[in-house]
Amino acid sequence: MRGGVLVAMACIAGFAGHVMAADCTQRAVPGVDWQRCLFDDRDLAGVTLARAHLIDASFERANLAGGDLQGADAYHAKFISASMANTKLDGGNFAEADFTKADLSGASLKNADFRRSHFFKANLRGADLTGARMLGADLLEADLSQATWIDGKRVCAAGSIGECM
Repeated sequence: MRGGVLVAMACIAGFAGHVMAADCTQRAVPGVDWQRCLFDDRDLAGVTLARAHLIDASFERANLAGGDLQGADAYHAKFISASMANTKLDGGNFAEADFTKADLSGASLKNADFRRSHFFKANLRGADLTGARMLGADLLEADLSQATWIDGKRVCAAGSIGECM
């Protein structure tokens, strides 16, 4: 009986004050909770989503160019065919996110977590991957030309497709 009361109280309290469901109608502000929200085909150019909660959110074909996603938690989010040129993703959690065919040219991915993420045919030309965690990331046919590699020293040669040469 006592265990049931504690569970009920936790549900009412929203697990220590955290909102149980995201409000996908909230405007784009730093720290917004857009977990499992759909923003496919939206124009969000220049948006500031620093420290946002974007777990399992979808931004397929969305325009996020020039945006700020620094420190965002976008675990398992979908950025398929998204325009993200010159976007800042520094220090964010993008583990298992899907960037298939996304344009990340000139983007800053410094110290972000991309473990097991997909970059199939993504454009990473001139991107900065300094300190990025890439273990198990799929870079098949990704264009890494002129990108700064994870060691922060090596710049990938022109024509680096699928690997930094």
